[in-house]
Amino acid sequence: MPRRKAWPTVVAASLGLAMVLRILPLPIPWSLLNPDWVALFLIYWALAIPERVGVGTAWVTGLFADVLTGRMLGQHALAYSVIVYLSLRGYQRLRLYPLPQQSLWVLLFLLIGQLLVLWTQNVKHTHSMAWTYWFPALSGALVWPVVLIALRRLRQAYDIF
Repeated sequence: MPRRKAWPTVVAASLGLAMVLRILPLPIPWSLLNPDWVALFLIYWALAIPERVGVGTAWVTGLFADVLTGRMLGQHALAYSVIVYLSLRGYQRLRLYPLPQQSLWVLLFLLIGQLLVLWTQNVKHTHSMAWTYWFPALSGALVWPVVLIALRRLRQAYDIF
């Protein structure tokens, strides 16, 4: 298989790794900071190869994440689809921003995703929410540069353009 044709496998494998990182059992203080790795990886791939990774990919990945986490079916699918849609709307601008500014946009996208998940949880029944609920969005914005650099190197290693 030529390397250029490897993009579906590489993207799927990276999203699989993101799902493993999402459910990784961590001690309590660290679990509060565990970012939504799946959303971060989807944002990266939507910015890097927008013609190949879009809202449909985000929807299917979200359904897998719902099954994996035992959440209401469609909850993460909706959040990831909106996040990727917003990423695709401004991908040409976002790719040109410096890393700190990109991290702020990623923070906004992750906050919107968490707000959608919270909203869908409250549709079913009211949940109380601690202020620590928003920590994963902040930690996701902080690790965005690491995700960007790691996935960029992976993309370059497999000639995915």
